[in-house]
Amino acid sequence: MGDVLAGFHAAWEFESDSVLIRYERGIRTPKLFQALGERRVPVEAIAGVTLTPGRRGTVVLRVQPREGADPLIEAAAGQLKESCDPYRLVLPAERETLAEYYADELTGMLGAAAHSEPADRYLVAAPEAPLHFKAYDGKASFDGKAVSFRWSWTGASSAKWKAGDQLFPVADLGGVEWRSPEALEGYLRLLPRDAAGATAPAAPQADQDPASVVFGLGYGPVHESLPFAAAVLAAVRDRGPATPVPVPAPRRDPADIAERIRHLGELHQQGLVTDEEFSSKKAQLLAEL
Repeated sequence: MGDVLAGFHAAWEFESDSVLIRYERGIRTPKLFQALGERRVPVEAIAGVTLTPGRRGTVVLRVQPREGADPLIEAAAGQLKESCDPYRLVLPAERETLAEYYADELTGMLGAAAHSEPADRYLVAAPEAPLHFKAYDGKASFDGKAVSFRWSWTGASSAKWKAGDQLFPVADLGGVEWRSPEALEGYLRLLPRDAAGATAPAAPQADQDPASVVFGLGYGPVHESLPFAAAVLAAVRDRGPATPVPVPAPRRDPADIAERIRHLGELHQQGLVTDEEFSSKKAQLLAEL
């Protein structure tokens, strides 16, 4: 066990080759930190260390993650608020001398190992599957091998209902695009790969794209949707060259199927679904029983 430096919401344990960050659980601790639990950051994943004055009599010790070393930071793409930065340790100002000592120690550990170039692989572990969260227009689930979107009849657009529930094996994905639910139009979009292996262009509107789920007030919060996006990103990068493995669709609850057929009928009556689309989708739903 190495030396431990405790601050607000987290404690950092300095080991010979890494920093183990343990986040507190409490009503004042950001929910993202609580969801992460703890993270081990190898020295080779750190690009630099800073110690700066904070607000209201505090100092902030921060490690700068190396570009491409952490799937969570890559998925966030600069959208995290400062208070939710998992690489900041806020301490009382009276502990500045101690914090300076550890900053110097960590800088010494980096030495020539400090890297400014992007990492060629993720060095910080992603959140582990299975993961799921409720979006405004459906439920997103990830079991480590495939992502599934199951549409909500109260929130999904007719375009998504026409397309049906979606299943995306990791081998078919080229990446993930996450827009914070704290933005006006937050969403999680999966970026499929085309036949040539390149990432296919995404649809312009997430609410019409079957490869996306959209967020809303209380739907897709950061502490649920961001770890989800990071886990998918890590799985995409770690996937092997093998061809996609088919993932069998789970059998559905008959009551759920009946509700979906009823809603499909409403779309048909409103003229949003053609006769052919209604018949085809109804047959598809009945086949899932």
